[in-house]
Amino acid sequence: MYHRLLKQKIQQHFYKGFAIVLIGPRQIGKTTLVQDLLLEAGNRGLFLNCDELDVKRSLELGTLAALKSIIGTYSLIVIDEAQRVENIGIIAKLLVDNFKEKQFIITGSSALEIADKIFEPLTGRQLQYQMYPLSMQEMYTGKSVLEIDRNIGWHLVYGCYPNVVNHRSDAEMIIKNLAGDYLYKDVLAWKDIRKPDLLDKILHLLALQMCSEVSLNELAVQLKISVATVDNYIDVLEKAGVLLRLQSYSTNERKEVTKMRKVYFWDNGIRNAILGRFDDVTNRTDAGALWENFLVAERLKNNSYHQSTAKAFFWRSKQQQEIDFVEVTQNSIAGYEFKLNVLAKGKPTKAFTNLYPHATAEIIHNENYTQFLNL
Repeated sequence: MYHRLLKQKIQQHFYKGFAIVLIGPRQIGKTTLVQDLLLEAGNRGLFLNCDELDVKRSLELGTLAALKSIIGTYSLIVIDEAQRVENIGIIAKLLVDNFKEKQFIITGSSALEIADKIFEPLTGRQLQYQMYPLSMQEMYTGKSVLEIDRNIGWHLVYGCYPNVVNHRSDAEMIIKNLAGDYLYKDVLAWKDIRKPDLLDKILHLLALQMCSEVSLNELAVQLKISVATVDNYIDVLEKAGVLLRLQSYSTNERKEVTKMRKVYFWDNGIRNAILGRFDDVTNRTDAGALWENFLVAERLKNNSYHQSTAKAFFWRSKQQQEIDFVEVTQNSIAGYEFKLNVLAKGKPTKAFTNLYPHATAEIIHNENYTQFLNL
């Protein structure tokens, strides 16, 4: 059991008239987290699993009398995998409006199915939380730097999904099954995404271009499909919690790239499963990309969980000078270059700080990454 950073954030908003909506991909620990909250609630807590047909049917009756008979005298009610229930948004609205003394937690596998069904009907009545694979803070806060260093190479290859981390001897098998499970169940079931072969090809190309600027036009030509179709698939993969994209940072269109986006994966293990590559990081030509992807995903997890206002970008000039990762707040601009080995030559390009004199720039390497990740 890991202490999930979202737990305290969620508890702070209990019994204040809002439904808590918890979303994220399959197998990242949503059910474990809500069951932990229910355990603390003791006999005041009720768990409703909407994968169970009788629970689904009971909720779909939708009348106040039926809903009251389900929740009874319980004060903390979890509706798990809520997207299975027809009209769940309207039902959730009825619950929140008519049982104000109770706390409802609604979970869903991703923003795909649950968005249209819940977010609009619950406007003004819900607080939404995005959950991710385990963060380094959740796994290693309080641990020695030596212990973290000993494990970092493993995470670069196998990632941070709870079941993978907890069963390291079977990590490759678990991550392969997991990748196929939620990619196909969540993504292919969404709207008009109906072509598994095309999804495979897009994911494979994106995995090869991880941490790089991706041209939709080039992908469309390679795959012999329209740019709109490529963009639609990538957008769905983002909503499913598989990918994330960073925009370029620019205040001067004459000097900076403004339209391209870099693609990252939320989990290194999922990316490596797509390529079928689990060899040790010391023997890989993509070690630098694994390092960059890992640090970007970890930083964004932390920013999300700690409700940081920082916005994330990359930066590149039209003369091809680059900064891997840029964080912008109201009062600061910070640029980061990622190098796996402290001995690697190079410094952040001065072109960035020349253009933004108040910005900072530093290299994050294998001897200072723990500070970057707030460990």
